[in-house]
Amino acid sequence: MSKLPLIVGFGGINAAGRSSGFHSYKRMVADVLSDHDMASTWQDLAQRMGISGGSAVDPEIIEAIKAGTLVRRIESFDPNSLRYQYKAALNGGQETISFTLRKSKLPTRIPDNWQVEEQGSKVTITVTGELNALLEDRVSFPVTSGGNIPTGFDPAKLYNSRFHPRGLTLTVYGASDALNSLGMDWDEVLKHIKPDQVSVYAGSALAQVDDNSLSGLLAAPLIGGRVSSKMMALSLAEMPADFINGYVINSIGTTGTSMGACATFLYNLRQGLLDIQQGKSRVAIVGNAEAPVVAEIMEGFRVMGALAEDAQLNALDNSETVDNRRACRPFSSNAGFTMAESAQFVVLMDDELALELGATVYGSVADVFINADANKKSISAPGVGNYVTVAKATALAKAILGPEGVKQTYVQAHGTGTPQNRVTESHILNEVAKTFSIDNWPVTAIKSYVGHSMSAAPGDQLIASLGVWRYGWIPGIKTIDHIADDVHQSNLNILTDHYFAGENGEDYKAVILNAKGFGGNNASGLVLSPQQTMAMLSKKYSNNVMSAYSRKNEAVSQQAVVNDKAACLGEEAIRYQFGDSVMDETSIELTPESIKLSEFASSIPLATKNPYADYS
Repeated sequence: MSKLPLIVGFGGINAAGRSSGFHSYKRMVADVLSDHDMASTWQDLAQRMGISGGSAVDPEIIEAIKAGTLVRRIESFDPNSLRYQYKAALNGGQETISFTLRKSKLPTRIPDNWQVEEQGSKVTITVTGELNALLEDRVSFPVTSGGNIPTGFDPAKLYNSRFHPRGLTLTVYGASDALNSLGMDWDEVLKHIKPDQVSVYAGSALAQVDDNSLSGLLAAPLIGGRVSSKMMALSLAEMPADFINGYVINSIGTTGTSMGACATFLYNLRQGLLDIQQGKSRVAIVGNAEAPVVAEIMEGFRVMGALAEDAQLNALDNSETVDNRRACRPFSSNAGFTMAESAQFVVLMDDELALELGATVYGSVADVFINADANKKSISAPGVGNYVTVAKATALAKAILGPEGVKQTYVQAHGTGTPQNRVTESHILNEVAKTFSIDNWPVTAIKSYVGHSMSAAPGDQLIASLGVWRYGWIPGIKTIDHIADDVHQSNLNILTDHYFAGENGEDYKAVILNAKGFGGNNASGLVLSPQQTMAMLSKKYSNNVMSAYSRKNEAVSQQAVVNDKAACLGEEAIRYQFGDSVMDETSIELTPESIKLSEFASSIPLATKNPYADYS
């Protein structure tokens, strides 16, 4: 019998706030939740944003929180004053051009039309003819909407993060948040598994791209900067996994990242799922961190025609003032997607270990399907692969839940807010709904709240889905007031308002997460509700086992609540263990049967039997 990968922890940060405790989800559906349910979320956001020093959050603070969360005007750079340099050939006509420099700044190769005269530590340079130069300017960026994390929150200030790229500071914060949500200490988990029975799959589709990483590395020689020894290493796309292993959980297990553009989180989720199903790992930490709200990166997408520019949004609204809040408009009249930053991580366990530890079950990952687009006219154009992934995920839902149960599913659409996506994705979902006799399939798209965080985007979808099974509301697409005429929806219920899914979301047994990435990277994942997951576990395990699990889970659940309350008061634990428990060649004991490492209680067994004996 296959092991079922259970979701036992989750955490991170996006434009809606902190993920654990369902806070980012609650921010999205704040207008339908009670004041009691929202109190801890407002308190948490106030702490993160530095606008409240106590536990009381008044209406004025709540309005400030609302203004500083979700998609809004970009804050990571000033779109009205973006530094830009122009090439220019300076010419003094028949006269020469003269200027002074420090001798140390003199070029190694002196141009033929330069005359250099030394004056102590400086030189006077006289140029005859043209002088090539870069002239600095400040320009307005055509896109002012983005999904920055909450205003005023800087995870880099929570630990010793000197010269860390923003994507890695988001990683440390997000992974710590996920571990805090477990309700048990990570060291306690390690006591129940072998040191190599942990998988970490995490990365960034766009790599690390700020001044402390790839952007700074490439620009430094051209702008008079200096390349540091950290820039190259910290730029790598798999660095989030490396940081988690090396500084967060002290792991010697399987590691890496699978990259699939905007579907990357689901690619990594599949890797973790397979490791658990095949018994190679008992725990998998899966996630992505992306910090692409950088002018240079956004310009690359803008010139492709992918981003929603202010002028286009104004034209849609017949207005002279851009509505940043409504920049992303999935399945409606729209102009492009909205770039965002996010870090999202989930902790998976095999079902046996989760029950043994009393871990809280937030859901389970039934499977993730990945298919390419085959031959294409354009590498960035959509293709046929997403029909395959959505159909496979829906077929699996029918196989698990039955022909009526498959109708108790809903879709977290990729929903980018581009004109092309609204047509292609709606057609895929509509045709699959017809095929499986689903008459009114609920479809939502949370990029309308948090923007498009590239590799982390499916993680944003997953975290929001887990919230549905706690508070009962599927977030609607509130940034739109109509469905576009070219959207296919005969069998779909594209939600333009929050949709009640029953108490604790019990009306829906599963969600399909859909992602369509540049280059033909299509992925669809089927995630089962905690109620459905527990029902399945009750069939696999005896009443005694399930009763023992319930008793253990009481303490675990209580500790998770304690951890969440502490975080809401700004007292969360950030795991960053630089220089702790370091091992070297003296820390290893080798035998033909096992490897013993000094910092781990259990040994790692080595193969003693031929797994291919039947072929001998």
